[in-house]
Amino acid sequence: MTAPLHDTSPDADKAAAADVAADVARKSVEGRSLRQIAWTRLKRDKLALAGGVVVVLLVLTAIFAPLIVSVLGHPPEEFHQDRIDPLFGVAKGVEDSVFGGFSSDFLLGLEPGNGRDVFSRVVYGARISLLVAFLAAMVAVVIGTVLGIIAGYFGGWIDAVISRVMDMLLAFPQLLFIISLVSVLPGNLLGMTGSSVRIFILIMVIGFFGWPYIGRIVRGQTLSLREKEYVEASRSLGAGRAYILFKELLPNLVAPITVYTTLMIPTNILTEAALSFLNAGVKPPTASWGQMLDKAVDTYQSDPMFMIVPGLAIFITVLAFNLFGDGVRDALDPKGTR
Repeated sequence: MTAPLHDTSPDADKAAAADVAADVARKSVEGRSLRQIAWTRLKRDKLALAGGVVVVLLVLTAIFAPLIVSVLGHPPEEFHQDRIDPLFGVAKGVEDSVFGGFSSDFLLGLEPGNGRDVFSRVVYGARISLLVAFLAAMVAVVIGTVLGIIAGYFGGWIDAVISRVMDMLLAFPQLLFIISLVSVLPGNLLGMTGSSVRIFILIMVIGFFGWPYIGRIVRGQTLSLREKEYVEASRSLGAGRAYILFKELLPNLVAPITVYTTLMIPTNILTEAALSFLNAGVKPPTASWGQMLDKAVDTYQSDPMFMIVPGLAIFITVLAFNLFGDGVRDALDPKGTR
């Protein structure tokens, strides 16, 4: 009689089951990185994911604006006055249109007065808003992070000087300063002309006045981190100040910087829209959501859709960034409950 190929005794079955259970237990307690933990938290927040999807779609819309307009719309500066009622200045009651001039040819209607495609101008307006918001946030993050970490680490008179500068800038009337600055700007600046000058000034001024907010956060976190054991260990081993600042402290500040950046961008979008509404933003005929709202003030009674469309664009964009920013904050917060 030959021996069985496999041991089928009860003891062998128990040993195999124990091995499987041990393997499952090892996998369940397998270490995860902070990025994996944050992603797991973020995936549970459906509102944050929805906001993130909208943000990605908005960014793609801004990047591929010319392609989208070429397929679904008309050039943003092209007039269609033949579709405008000369008496009332709004879209004619063409066969396939509804209130505001919505039609298969003009998805979001026509601009009162000159008949420009509202859809195309909203798409191109996303470029201006997101460009100013993102670049101004980058300027604020770079300045605020550098000065905040220096103030928090060195302390003393350096901290006092930087903190007083922060207080002064936080009390400065930003909107009034930009409006005054725009009124005296030359037509040409650093080789730029027209709306490029306005966009450059908006980015630099919004970013400059925005850095104290993130600078305060970075300073406060640095004051706490500089007393940690790993910083003391690096200092005792002879590590230089630059190494401690940018190799030990800065990596541990990535989470609060990321969170505040996602919440700063919608604020910058609103600031750019407000300045364009006050005619201190980009110059016509460059499309801007705030500029469209400014023009809609004169025609909202006869064509309210021209005010509603850019208003909804601003509302949806800011809401999406806020939802995503809140989700990122909860995901990166180790004390969070979600």
